[in-house]
Amino acid sequence: MSTFPEYSHLDLANVHKAVLQRWKETHVFEQTLTARKDAEPWIFFEGPPSANGLPGIHHVMGRSLKDVFCRYKTQKGFLVNRKAGWDTHGLPVELGVEKELGITKEDIGKTISVEDYNDACKKAVMRYTGIWKDLTDQMGYWVDLDEPYVTYDPKYMESIWWLLAELFNKGLIYKGYTIQPYSPKAGTGLSSHELNQPGCYRDVKDHTVVAQFKMVKSEQSIKLFGDINAHLLAWTTTPWTLPSNTALTVGPKIQYSLVHTFNQYTFEPVSIIAATPLLSKLFGNKFIEGDLDSYEASAKKIPYQISKTVFGTDLLGLRYEQLLPYALPNERPEDAFKVIPGDFVTTEDGTGIVHTAPTFGADDAKVAAEAGVPPLLVEDENGNLVPLVDLRGKFRSELKDEMFGFGDEYIKAEYLTEDEKSIEFELQKERLQSIIPDLKAYLSVDERIALKLKLENKAFKIEKYEHSYPHCWRTDKPVLYYPLDSWFIKSTAKKDRMIALNKTINWKPASTGTGRFGNWLENLNDWNLSRSRFWGVPLPIWSNEEGDERLCIGSVAQLQSEIEKSVTAGIMANNPIASFTPGDMSKENYAEIDLHRHLMDKVVLVSPSGKPMNRESDLIDVWFDSGAMPYAQWHYPFENKEKVEQEGAYPADFIAEGVDQTRGWFFTLHAISSMVFDKVAFKNVISNGLVLDKKGQKMSKRLGNAVDPFTTMDQYGADVLRWYLLTNASPWDNLRFDMDGLDEVRRKFFGTLHNTYAFFALYANVDGFKYEEDEIALNQRPEMDQWILSELHTLISQVEDGMESFEPTRAFRPVQEFTTEKLSNWYVRLGRRRFWKGDYAQDKISAYQTLWTCLETLSRLMAPLAPFYGDQLYADLYDGVSLKGKGSVHLTDFPMSDASFINTDLEVKINTARKLTSLVLSIRKKESLKVRQPLSRILVPVLNARDGEILESIKELLLAEVNVKELEIISPNSGVFVKKVRPNFKALGPKVGRHMKVVKAFLESMDAAAIDLFETHGEISFEDQGQRITIDLVDCEIVTEDIPGMLVATSDGLTVALDAELTEKLRNEGLARELVNRLQSLRKSSGLDVVDRINVILSANEAFASRLASFLSYVGDEVLAHDISFGETTENETDVEGNIIYISISRI
Repeated sequence: MSTFPEYSHLDLANVHKAVLQRWKETHVFEQTLTARKDAEPWIFFEGPPSANGLPGIHHVMGRSLKDVFCRYKTQKGFLVNRKAGWDTHGLPVELGVEKELGITKEDIGKTISVEDYNDACKKAVMRYTGIWKDLTDQMGYWVDLDEPYVTYDPKYMESIWWLLAELFNKGLIYKGYTIQPYSPKAGTGLSSHELNQPGCYRDVKDHTVVAQFKMVKSEQSIKLFGDINAHLLAWTTTPWTLPSNTALTVGPKIQYSLVHTFNQYTFEPVSIIAATPLLSKLFGNKFIEGDLDSYEASAKKIPYQISKTVFGTDLLGLRYEQLLPYALPNERPEDAFKVIPGDFVTTEDGTGIVHTAPTFGADDAKVAAEAGVPPLLVEDENGNLVPLVDLRGKFRSELKDEMFGFGDEYIKAEYLTEDEKSIEFELQKERLQSIIPDLKAYLSVDERIALKLKLENKAFKIEKYEHSYPHCWRTDKPVLYYPLDSWFIKSTAKKDRMIALNKTINWKPASTGTGRFGNWLENLNDWNLSRSRFWGVPLPIWSNEEGDERLCIGSVAQLQSEIEKSVTAGIMANNPIASFTPGDMSKENYAEIDLHRHLMDKVVLVSPSGKPMNRESDLIDVWFDSGAMPYAQWHYPFENKEKVEQEGAYPADFIAEGVDQTRGWFFTLHAISSMVFDKVAFKNVISNGLVLDKKGQKMSKRLGNAVDPFTTMDQYGADVLRWYLLTNASPWDNLRFDMDGLDEVRRKFFGTLHNTYAFFALYANVDGFKYEEDEIALNQRPEMDQWILSELHTLISQVEDGMESFEPTRAFRPVQEFTTEKLSNWYVRLGRRRFWKGDYAQDKISAYQTLWTCLETLSRLMAPLAPFYGDQLYADLYDGVSLKGKGSVHLTDFPMSDASFINTDLEVKINTARKLTSLVLSIRKKESLKVRQPLSRILVPVLNARDGEILESIKELLLAEVNVKELEIISPNSGVFVKKVRPNFKALGPKVGRHMKVVKAFLESMDAAAIDLFETHGEISFEDQGQRITIDLVDCEIVTEDIPGMLVATSDGLTVALDAELTEKLRNEGLARELVNRLQSLRKSSGLDVVDRINVILSANEAFASRLASFLSYVGDEVLAHDISFGETTENETDVEGNIIYISISRI
């Protein structure tokens, strides 16, 4: 005979393991898909992780967020396919392999072949797939791991090529030579969206220099300033770019001053030119306007005199001497080193004159080109024109300086290892001995350039300056802006369409869609597609040497055909992919080919005019791989064409990833879909925040604050972790992870739910409840049953509303509140006698049916977020009844709210009782008044007759709950309660500003009627100085003054006063209740069954017996005692309110 399983205690870790094993044995995930194979699809995209790194607690957060909606939509009747994926290309993999092999990018193709290197990458990238799969299983994240998409798979890569060919044929891919962000330590250029990943821009302190550029005397200069040696001042935060300076840029409309003063380092007289509005900043406290003739080098203040002002237009064309003459521009050096105009010049900081190095800044390159000024490029050993800094981030040998080094050195200290820095420091000590005899630490290139300029009387001011500087998202090292030949996607051509489509997407939070993502689209740049790396998708563009004939390959079949043409033309000896059979989509056929660089670089095609065409050497941005997944995961358009085009697999109904993907995966998905298909890639998106430690710090192994997801799940089970992560804070807010929070979730929510089930199972098994009786009609059930069922159906609506709004925190917090506060703490606690007292008749059957229904519904409501315990609870509930359930809660439908069950008036009534009970109990707790001690009365004011009726209807219930004898309902105007309004100055200050004094006086002057209206309407308004001021209730606190002899509390619009005075009769009744408590504990410790009746013998003094005399009948009813008598016994000594008594109990 089946019964409800009973457990000695709650062990969520064991529940987790048992349910997980059951899922595997019965293939529940597969069953959910099979059962809904003909249902409407609800499309979800999985953002692929890179499997060459280990998962962390933040991955549990992100995957819980995805899983909860997929499970929910499955229960809602949709077919939710979830295809897993692995992101296998790109910098994370390459940098990891280089570290393992002990090589750098420069070694690839030299000490190790590209093929061997790519093979190493292919092996490394899938290294941790077992651990990722284990995390996926352990946390209950249901995705198809048997048939994942893998971005290095030839089919996936072929789809990417097709997308690129579409863009190429639309005229949206072009080649350009521009200044781009470049990561020397990664050895590749970066796209603007990579540079805008969270944390890429960091505050750094750099050495800055205001350099003195000596003006070349000319007819123009003499006419402006006379026959003097003047210096143009230019400020830079990147002194390493000064050797590449070829121009100085001024604002044509800015006023500039000629100032005579002294150099603060050499004390030599100097005439300088700088923007007039910036002179005070430039000179600071060290300079003072005054007489120059009286200056001495030892003076604390340096005098200066302004002799003339001009405008930027007057300075245009002036020439100056090269500041650091290590090398000249290879082309047109005669056009270098002159003053040019620029609209970007401001007077916010610096000198108003911008040092311009066209090779290292996009703005610099633009204004220099417009003015005909050449960049400083020199010829390398192959005759190519290159900047003075190479792609490793090192100065070229042209900058070799006997004292200061420079040549072949890294321009940023961050690029050096500690060992390299130590070696360089020893060299510096030797080189700089004559000027720094006791060098204490390594000097960066910037520091040494500043030092050199200082010694040469070319530095007017040197100081440290904190500013924001971009860093590589993968190496954490500073990036450079570098001139590169690159391929671009002309995303700006589709910018307006991307913006329009973005407005149709439901972003959570909305501010990300309009702010971080929307602003990004508003300021969109063309997408730098090129990556000068080895492990990735090769750019499928072949060009002849002149670059006027190009072909973009969009399929393997096309590539095979073009190679055949090349073989026929005698350019290639054979076709390396001849074994591939076009049209055969089998894995075996695609296993015949490899589209990676080491093979594709050997393919030489023939142009229409018969010329050889080599592949453009770049790989593509790995973010394109990710953004292509809606199509490439299905090998579109070569397979599944109908599935994708008829919205069976695209666009996604939902995606979710971390906020760092806003300008990463989210952007590339949106960009590709907009440009190729003119539609959104996803309809709803959640951008989740970071998981920080409890102090708000980012988790890392280095800080020792990282949380291991596996040990956490071993200790708590996955459900507790999932529930905590998604109910503690909205997913888009940063979460401060605290293990104490997990304990609280386990104890308060899961512990309470388990105890509620345990209570039900205990008594249902005793009474043999099987749910075999007819369903008792709602109107035939007691009021408390009707109330909890009403609350249950209201809860269903709340959960559904939260989930449909993509707000899981709002959806599941009410589940927790319902379980702990309404079901357990109110319904079960108040109705517990119905389960263990009385005959098995309609009232008791109604209680069992109601509680079983609540628990069964909860198991289905919680299943998306707590899939393990939800499934176990569901199974346990059906184990004990004759009703037939599904094999798993995840095969059930999500509960539907039935309006006929919802009784709003009843909910208001019972919840008023709950709130008042909470208020009274809070007073008891504050004043240390035991709940078992009866009190005489409570006073409650009401605003209207309806409120009075509600109080009358709950009077008995309320008094029983708070253990008080009388309820007095009074008018708020009776004078008993005195309310006051306290303003929250912190909240009101920003809103009312200068009106705060008047607002404070107004609030303090409000009478009782005005306060009641304020509470009723939630706001109040008045005029001050002709302006309407509105104050919200949430920005104030309504307080009630204590009444002499009574204790007062106010909350949620309700006020109560508790009479705490104790009479002798009340004290005696309190004593009786304490005795009941001791007897109940003794029953439990004696191993008695809950329905066993007993006889009780008490041994106590006469005073104790006398005080209890009138309450013995009450005590007997409470503890199921047939007889209670006073006599002699020495058993079970206990203390009851200071009275030592002995108790003997025996089963009848």
